[in-house]
Amino acid sequence: MTNPYGLIFDVDGVIADSERVNAEATIKVFSDMFTTPNVHRKDFEAGLGRGAEAYIKSAAVIHGLDLTDQQVCAASKARHVNFLNLLSQNILPPFPGVIELINAALAHKNFRVAIATSSAREKSEAVLNSAQIPYKTMVYITGDDVKSKKPNPELFLHAAQGIEIPPQNCVVIEDTPNGIQAAKSAGCKCIAVTNSTTADKLSQADRIVSTLTNVTLADLIAMVSSSGVISR
Repeated sequence: MTNPYGLIFDVDGVIADSERVNAEATIKVFSDMFTTPNVHRKDFEAGLGRGAEAYIKSAAVIHGLDLTDQQVCAASKARHVNFLNLLSQNILPPFPGVIELINAALAHKNFRVAIATSSAREKSEAVLNSAQIPYKTMVYITGDDVKSKKPNPELFLHAAQGIEIPPQNCVVIEDTPNGIQAAKSAGCKCIAVTNSTTADKLSQADRIVSTLTNVTLADLIAMVSSSGVISR
């Protein structure tokens, strides 16, 4: 096989700090639509990486709101509009090490790179464009392309299939417990970055880092070649 290794990136919270914008956009929805004050970013944690509806429902539970499917759908659409409006006012730079790792993998003859996110295509494209990620040169799977969101492994299985690399030869970069579960269920190795939550909540990953500046292609090859967990 010409390209034996796959590198798969999540978007929100991995490529750039879009989780901050997600939270701001959704807090505005709770204020505008449900007149619910004092909603905070931490209230969405259970829904991280699972798509807009699960993200909204996670805070609704905390604040005692029994939302109908219609309300959740309307809130999801309003959140999407809020997100794009907020992003149009702010440039989201990539997290440290992201561009360097992507470029190194794209330039390496034995790597293929994919993007796999539960977010809708329009929303995730806005983040990727803002962070100046060359995603048009990669396989790109979004929540619009699958039936099941994380922690279901479908996204990562599609990404691995798209780059024609067996899942066991792929390393997924994630930032949430749901994402890690999806990656591991797909049969991939997983590096978790502590951009969105604390390391203790990411313990199922094969490696946990505070920044991707600490990750090299040699690290990825070692992870795929090893059946064990490498040191953090």
